[in-house]
Amino acid sequence: MSGLKVVILGAGMIADIHRRAALLAGAQLVGVMASSLERSQGIARAWATQALTSLDDLRAMKPDVVHVCSPNGLHVEHAEAAMAAGAHVICEKPLAIDVRGAARLYAQAQDAARIATVPFVYRFHPLVRELKARAEAGEFGPWQLLHGSYLQDWMISPLTSNWRVDAKAGGASRAFADIGSHWCDLMEFVTGERIASVSAAMTITVAQRPSGGAGSFAGQGSGRLQDVDTEDAACVMFRTLSGVLGSVNVSQVSAGRKNRLWFEFDGQHRSAVFDQEQPETAWLGGVRSSEVLYRDPGVGAPDARRLSTLPAGHAQGYGHCFEHFVDDTYKAIMGETVAGLPTFADGLRSAQIVAAVVESARTGNWVDVAATNEESGS
Repeated sequence: MSGLKVVILGAGMIADIHRRAALLAGAQLVGVMASSLERSQGIARAWATQALTSLDDLRAMKPDVVHVCSPNGLHVEHAEAAMAAGAHVICEKPLAIDVRGAARLYAQAQDAARIATVPFVYRFHPLVRELKARAEAGEFGPWQLLHGSYLQDWMISPLTSNWRVDAKAGGASRAFADIGSHWCDLMEFVTGERIASVSAAMTITVAQRPSGGAGSFAGQGSGRLQDVDTEDAACVMFRTLSGVLGSVNVSQVSAGRKNRLWFEFDGQHRSAVFDQEQPETAWLGGVRSSEVLYRDPGVGAPDARRLSTLPAGHAQGYGHCFEHFVDDTYKAIMGETVAGLPTFADGLRSAQIVAAVVESARTGNWVDVAATNEESGS
């Protein structure tokens, strides 16, 4: 049990998931701040905690950890305020709506020696760790092709809208930054490959959507129609630093697809397939035979077994991934070394990929992804 004091900035759906994971990890929720004082007070009553009147309250409260769950455009301001108050930070992705903001947060976390993480939580599926371990052991051989998709349908209704639709609040990219970033992080995490350049196209399939509100989020919006300036879907082709070709399709308007993050990584010896909507199994393909792996805490790589907390046959899913992510972040804050923790470095990396995808879609050209310090040799 961590015993850490936690404040949550933001009070939407994802904030409640953070709250549950924090409490399960043994943290004490000492404050929450929503979009208005009235809403903050209402959420504070429901969560049995204190409402913040402003970011200035963080200095007096002295939380150990601040979870930034606010709209994307507020991430830099909120994460900076958290670090200025001496707190460690968990910041929702995207880390910022542009590379400059993400780089600033990364540098500040480094300078302040703060544990600063980003919830790329699909890394915490046990079978993802199993595939990563097998890749590192050379089981798949040199990669031949890396491909997949992340498909949703929650934006398919023309009456659905929320703050993410507005580029000023959510950033220049919506679908790719929101969910394509997860796919790219997972691909690089499992395969060890790094995206070097991209060729992308984006489409807006619903030209106008109603102004925000709860009804709009549920597909029942009736507010004034406004032009949409962020994509509903994107197709991205890429090459990695070692020359491997790949592609990913991303959509928030694919009927019947709820959260289908799917990948196939094809190696010279074997291929690997994972679908996060069916996270209890993974498929391993071979020339002469193929097999299905089942999540089982008694077999597999050590990190896969560590994250497999339920007996085989009792399904683990997204909630467990989030709980493990938060728990591992808290362990790192308490001084433990944990494997695979996504940090602000990964958040910056994601922002660089998103920026290249947006630029490629705008120009129609192949665009290089900015190199990290490690890749550039600096």
